Amino acid sequence: MVTSYPLPEGFTEFEVFGIGTALLVEALLGFCLNGLTIISFRKIKELRTPSNFLVLSLALADCGICINAFIAAFSSFLRYWPYGSDGCQIHGFQGFVTALASISSSAAVAWDRYHHYCTRSKLQWSTTISMVIFVWVFSAFWSAMPLLGWGEYDYEPLRTCCTLDYTKGDRNFVTFLFPMAFFNFVIPIFIMLTAYQSIEQKFKKSGQQFKFNTSLPVKTLVICWGPYSLLCFYAAVENVTFISPKLRMIPAIIAKTVPTVDAFVYALGNENYRGGIWQFLTGQKIEKAEVDNKTK
Repeated sequence: MVTSYPLPEGFTEFEVFGIGTALLVEALLGFCLNGLTIISFRKIKELRTPSNFLVLSLALADCGICINAFIAAFSSFLRYWPYGSDGCQIHGFQGFVTALASISSSAAVAWDRYHHYCTRSKLQWSTTISMVIFVWVFSAFWSAMPLLGWGEYDYEPLRTCCTLDYTKGDRNFVTFLFPMAFFNFVIPIFIMLTAYQSIEQKFKKSGQQFKFNTSLPVKTLVICWGPYSLLCFYAAVENVTFISPKLRMIPAIIAKTVPTVDAFVYALGNENYRGGIWQFLTGQKIEKAEVDNKTK
């Protein structure tokens, strides 16, 4: 006999099912695309370059976001969180660390592109590995703070997934939010903005044809993570519980589109990486596919 759990407060049957379906689609699509990116890197020798290793780090982080979304989708279909308070803490930590690593990895790719196009310096494996280790350790550090009492993980408004608790808006939340956001959101966006603006100026001065859309990575990052960031910052000055639970779920759903968007921007949108993926899928090597990320 299957137990029927009551609907989360503020949601209809259709809304709960719709959110669960959206999370499931985002999880499956993002996981497949980023999984393809990871497997292609592993199988195609030409893809295994220091620059593409940063794209691999990004794909791994995005796969983590997809796993988090899949668990949230499963719980949404159940109408409740089945893993207890400890499971909530683990889910919150896992989602937070992969989200921060995804943002920082995007900034690392921008930093590499700047040096490639503007200084003509080639990224070395030692530098790349150090950057990736730093990204993940730094992300894990900030994600561990709520487990230690600085900040707090709790249920999302749907109560079928867990994240940073922004509903209290107390001093503990505020003192954690601002430094965390500065180091993990403001600085990465600043790095991406300055890097891509410098690349665009370099292209214009040299008369080179634009090899990629220099504004797209920053736009996608802001569009995907901006609503969630605004919600958290708004919670620092106002009581967000006055906002309906269903509206507060929208930024989280938008943020879960990041893995799919990143796959199109950084892997499928990269001519040489795309060539490597095509070679993995079909066995056909695209001409000029030495895949050294020259057009990433």
